[in-house]
Parts: sequence; C-alpha cells; structure tokens
Amino acid sequence: MIQVKNLTFSYTKKPFIKDMNFSVNEGEIFGFLGPSGAGKSTLQKILLGMLPGYRGSAIVGGMECREHGSEFYQSIGVDFEYSTMYEKLSARENLEFFSSLYDKRARSIDELLMAVGLENDADKRVSDFSKGMKSRLNFIKALVHDPKLLFLDEPTSGLDPANNRLMKDMILEEKKRGKTILLTTHNMQDATELCDRVAFIVGGQIYAMDSPHNLIMSKGAAVVTYTWIQNGEQTASCELEKMSEDKQLQELIAKNQLQSIHSSEPTLNDIFMEITGRTLV
Repeated sequence: MIQVKNLTFSYTKKPFIKDMNFSVNEGEIFGFLGPSGAGKSTLQKILLGMLPGYRGSAIVGGMECREHGSEFYQSIGVDFEYSTMYEKLSARENLEFFSSLYDKRARSIDELLMAVGLENDADKRVSDFSKGMKSRLNFIKALVHDPKLLFLDEPTSGLDPANNRLMKDMILEEKKRGKTILLTTHNMQDATELCDRVAFIVGGQIYAMDSPHNLIMSKGAAVVTYTWIQNGEQTASCELEKMSEDKQLQELIAKNQLQSIHSSEPTLNDIFMEITGRTLV
C-alpha cells in the first residue's frame, strides 16, 4: 500500500527527514513513534501529497505522492490531531457536509455517531463540544466515506480512559474491515496494543522498525521478582530464562517460603529510550 525509498525533505537547507525507507502492507496498522518534532507529522503530510518538494520516492496506492490527483482523496481518510470541523455547525451537519464531498456512498451518520457515544449531541454546535468530543467527531469524519487507507495523527489525544478504549477498539474494528492504517503517536501503550509494526523516529530518521513484541523481546529479557520473609521482607530478581539456575529461588520454592512472585518485561517505551537515547516528551 505504501512504499518509501530514500525519502529526504527539508523546510530549510538542513534536512528534516533524512534518507527514510519503509513499506506498509495492505491491511496493516503501522505506527510511527517519536517525540514532538521528530518528523512524524511532516512524513504524514508528504504521504498525503501536501508537501511535494521531497527527494527520493514516496508511493501510496501505486502512485508517487507528488503525482496524486483529486481522485486519490476519495480513497483515504485523515484524522488530524486537531479538530478540522466547522465550529458553528452541528456534529451531524459537519458529517453531512464532509460526506457530500465524496463520490462514494456515505456510511450511516447515525451509526457512526452512536459508535463514539455522540448520538445525543448530534445536533449540538461543535463549538460547545469538549476536546474529547471533538476528537471523537474528527475520527468518524475520517470514516464517513469508508476509505481504504486511514491516516491517524494522535487519535487518542485528550481522551479519558473509557473513550481511549472505545477509540482503540474502533481502530481495530476498521482493521478487521480491511483498512490499512498509518498511525502517528508518542503513546507507547497505544502503539503496543494497536500496531502490527512500528518505526522509531527521532530527528527525521528511523532508528528501528519491527513488531512491538519483537522489539521488546530482542532488547530486553523478562525478569522475575520474588519476595520472602527472613528478618523482614526480602526481595530478589533473576531473568526468566535463568530461573532454574537461581538456587535461592529453588530453595524457597522447595520450602514453600515464597510470599510473592511475578514476572515483567521491558515496555516499548523502555526499548525506545534504549535504542534512541531519547524520551517521548
């Protein structure tokens, strides 16, 4: 669906995106992870055809991005981080207007509003919406014409835990419906739950690219931590694969003296910091 080779882009004389290479398969959720200013949104704008002055190749849907015509936008849906709604119109009026811009038959506006819990606010002006409500409305605006390819920029930003979960479930449902989804985020938990593959971006460069699971397992071993009582509570740890070599642990198990035992593994955020030397702030 997407093929990028030797992509370089600059706003000034200094390259902002440097020699980037990656591909996104049809039906895949592919995540770009990085801190603010890493180049995630700029990359998305290149793929959308908004920044044609790049070097290298960026092909989406079989055509170079700088060559896309208006028909390209019939097949994609875009959810920017910030609302692009008309504030003086209601939620329903916004969705009806944007759906009228496409040749394809629109999905049910009532069903989309219900899916994100906005059915009771359908006829309320968007200017009266909270940030989270605008975020949910912006998301279903990207779905109204049932596109094949979705560009999602920080889709869960500003959402409470319940609506965060709702949004992620909807994204996974769109994948089941055959959508290809390009997700940009600095939320590692979202990326771990949603993405088939992720790319770490810092300073306009890709530092690593793989599935979240493979990145985690390749860079850090799972650790087992256990506690027991001996002159107060004692705690020790060992690597999961070396449990059988931990004589103290084996002795505590044999004597049934363990108070607790649990395993943990590095998070995707831990791996990002290890590989890039940067945080996501």
